[in-house]
Amino acid sequence: MAKKDLCFWNKLPKPFFALAPMANVTDSVFRKIIAKYGKPDVMWTEFVSADGLISAGKKKLLIDLEYSNKERPIVAQLFTGHSEVMREAAKMIADLGFDGLDINMGCPDRAVEKQGGGAAMMKNQELAIDVLKVAQEGVGDSKIPVSVKTRIGYNKVDMEWIRTLLEQKLPALTVHLRTRKEMSNAPAHWEIMPEIIKMRNEISPETVIIGNGDVESVEDGILKCKKYGCNGAMIGRGIFGKLWLFENIHEFRSKLRPSRRRQESTFAKRNEDTLSRRGGSDLRLKVMLEHARLFDKTFCGKKHLKSFAVMKKHIKAYVSGWVGAKELRVKLMETDNLKEVEKVVKEYLSV
Repeated sequence: MAKKDLCFWNKLPKPFFALAPMANVTDSVFRKIIAKYGKPDVMWTEFVSADGLISAGKKKLLIDLEYSNKERPIVAQLFTGHSEVMREAAKMIADLGFDGLDINMGCPDRAVEKQGGGAAMMKNQELAIDVLKVAQEGVGDSKIPVSVKTRIGYNKVDMEWIRTLLEQKLPALTVHLRTRKEMSNAPAHWEIMPEIIKMRNEISPETVIIGNGDVESVEDGILKCKKYGCNGAMIGRGIFGKLWLFENIHEFRSKLRPSRRRQESTFAKRNEDTLSRRGGSDLRLKVMLEHARLFDKTFCGKKHLKSFAVMKKHIKAYVSGWVGAKELRVKLMETDNLKEVEKVVKEYLSV
């Protein structure tokens, strides 16, 4: 296994891009496809229960933490409402060779909150700090950085919560610029970021700040970072159906800013055999099938690790943006397995 860089946060290009941790989205298959077609500067796993990792059922959860060296630097994200389990879980993450450990203190999922994790941490800040300190102790001699991802408050903006986290001298802090109450139903409050940066500069200048929320593209992320002052941007939903989104980040950073057409042609150039008369739709379908086949091989069949229905959420995102996509999407949503998906796509491409 390749050697990890213990100080990677301070060596990233500015602004940098991170893939958001999303349950049943950023699994090992999803990340493998992204690493092939356009890797971001930092990868995140989907968030995993620390309690589950030290339970008898940990084998299934460990599947979510599989990764390849092509994904480095890669950060594992855990959640828990029990500080006593974090020590062992953090040690496990360090032993697995991850470049960093991130603690989820912002997820609004009710099942996560019911366990005292995610956004519930904002209502129990004493526990939150205890979990953080135990995690730092748990990584032990590996000394991998322990970071936090959170929101700007629970029911309303709470800058004292952000201050509390910054006082912990974190190596990195990701801030989703919405409250827990807002979920994703309101525009992200990027106007608050300058205040966060000012507070960071006063309390913990070395902490890397990552902005999250409504970042739709690499260009959008760069503009937001430059305008509001954060070190990097995290993209979540913006990558759905566009796993090559990060392909041209180096060009964008060098101010070349390729147009959408240039982005697509660069992607197409590496896949000339799939360049299509349908304005690039064959490219999307090629990657979609590659994704679906790898998902089926890794999680389905005799393994029964995940339902193919999870993959269908990705399929729905891939099939959009061209004439005839809606009709194809309807047919694909009626499928139940890989063979049926392949049959529908084959019939579509033969027309």
